[in-house]
Amino acid sequence: MTTAAGGTRIGWADLPGSVQHAVEEIIGGGPVVAAASQPGGFSPGTADRVRTASGARAFVKAVTPALNQESADLARRELRITAALPEHAPVPRMLGGFDDGAWVVLVLEDVAGTHPRVPWVAGEIDAAAAALRDLAAALTPAPVPGLPTAAGRLAADFASWDLIAAAPPDDLDPWAARRLGALRAAADHGIAALSSGQTMVHGDLRADNILVRADGRLVFIDWPWGCVGPAWLDSVLLAINVIVHGGDPGPLLGGVDHDAVVGVFAGAAAYFQHRSRLAPPPGLPTVRAFQRFQGDALLPWLCDALGG
Repeated sequence: MTTAAGGTRIGWADLPGSVQHAVEEIIGGGPVVAAASQPGGFSPGTADRVRTASGARAFVKAVTPALNQESADLARRELRITAALPEHAPVPRMLGGFDDGAWVVLVLEDVAGTHPRVPWVAGEIDAAAAALRDLAAALTPAPVPGLPTAAGRLAADFASWDLIAAAPPDDLDPWAARRLGALRAAADHGIAALSSGQTMVHGDLRADNILVRADGRLVFIDWPWGCVGPAWLDSVLLAINVIVHGGDPGPLLGGVDHDAVVGVFAGAAAYFQHRSRLAPPPGLPTVRAFQRFQGDALLPWLCDALGG
């Protein structure tokens, strides 16, 4: 059974009138006459496809720190990063946005498309692998200044096996409990493998962060975790999503050093296993279950790679 990602969202109608008016000014075409909230993701803020009186369309994301401080911080990062992405990259165009201290708002191109199907199907895995090669080419060298490195951003997360080893949970998978040393060593190797590269990577690729246009082209959305690392990192991160939801990750992993893949998978599993046992953050009641689902789904793959 698949565990869905999702937060408890507000919608367009919940935004203050001043915020609505500012968004309408950015879009143009009069007042918003239709808004459809989109499922998925973890922010408690809005994620609405909107249409104005003239027929102009946009995708609006808005969040206030009063709902969740981390979500507001992420929105601020996404606002800065998305505004700086090059036009030739397969990403949504930014129409405008603002941060007035109380609300962080992004107004984006409304990309007509659907998320890849899960369980993943072969044709969409192949399309994603090709599109990620194009994305890496468009974002090398990194076009956005001041981004963190992938190794720096993920080092603490990948070290979560140390926290688990210090106080092993009673419900920890028996194989993982036996192989904590190997898992910790693999995750350390994963961080070392991320220490090179000049590509701006998405850093959080899942099916719900991709849209497939009617002509088959892929668009990569939601960029708050952008960082600088090796060109192959996004493909490996998306391979995790394929393993979690079902499908063959092989096309995404071609040409990537096997030990680096094992290391990134081990580090991701550490993060999911540790974080899933924490209390849920405000406004995000399902995130821990989704993390546990992902962490548990990676363990059989790691068992095959590291041995029993």
